[in-house]
Amino acid sequence: MDEFKIVASASYVPPTVITNDQLAQIMDTSDEWITTRTGIKERRVSLKANTSGLCVQVAKELLKKSKIKAEEVDLIIVATMSPDSNTPATAAIVQGEIEAKNAFAFDISAACSGFVYGLKVAANFLKDEQIKNVLLIGGEVLSKLVDWIDRKTAVLFGDGAAGVLLTSANTQQSYLLSSDIKTFGASHDKLTAGCDQVSPSFPPTGPQRPTAFGMDGREVYNFATRQVPKSLVRACEQAGLTPDQVDLFLLHQANARIIQSVAKKMKLPLEKFPTNIAKYGNTSAASIPLLLAELSEQGVLERGQIIAFSGFGGGLTLGTVIIKY
Repeated sequence: MDEFKIVASASYVPPTVITNDQLAQIMDTSDEWITTRTGIKERRVSLKANTSGLCVQVAKELLKKSKIKAEEVDLIIVATMSPDSNTPATAAIVQGEIEAKNAFAFDISAACSGFVYGLKVAANFLKDEQIKNVLLIGGEVLSKLVDWIDRKTAVLFGDGAAGVLLTSANTQQSYLLSSDIKTFGASHDKLTAGCDQVSPSFPPTGPQRPTAFGMDGREVYNFATRQVPKSLVRACEQAGLTPDQVDLFLLHQANARIIQSVAKKMKLPLEKFPTNIAKYGNTSAASIPLLLAELSEQGVLERGQIIAFSGFGGGLTLGTVIIKY
């Protein structure tokens, strides 16, 4: 078990709300069609700030809540599939904006599993005695990757950021109990976004532009409903737990029907699988920490609880981490 404590959680979502009814005005869809298939009622869209801007708001709030100064941060990790640019890393921009001059910073690109991958990476870094405080943020502006006339994908995604401040726990009360991290690269083409096209000639004869989301919805749904329960069971076994001993399962908020299916397959009450997808849609790497921050604000979380985080998505990637909160 790795000592591992979540000191604070925070979130930030852009103010612009786009409802299902608004989408129905620009594409062949309806509130009923979207809600019954996904559980989504609305989503946030960032009209001004890029991904780093959302993440900076989260970072500032985490510092405020934890009462830790920016110069006391040793590492900043941003999980994102919609960075401001290929370089610099979004995490580097955050580091500069909050003046965390002693922190090194990098991004993780694992799509909707990014935050869970980040938890595992952060836990390993926290074994280093020189690293005490880590900011881990999942942030996305997926609206810049959306084709607003493709109802198969446009109705799913939203913008937002959320994260945690982690420290190496010295109270011997908070732990990372287990992890199950996997990649299914043979299915990499089932969920894609921002795919740069290779130049067919030199000099190139036309503009080279990234493409919008492409997704085989049925394959991704089947992947999630098959593999997530298996991953959760493996992580529980590694931690010496049975699934019913886990207090809360915080799953990536991709589709309400996926979450319902996972709960049913594991024969666990749906109440253990909280959701907020109705308000935010699929925010990829931001979805799990967004839910975590919301539950913390609501007073649902208690120290000592066993919490499982599980992300799944583009890659195809899958990641489960179980912690004692």
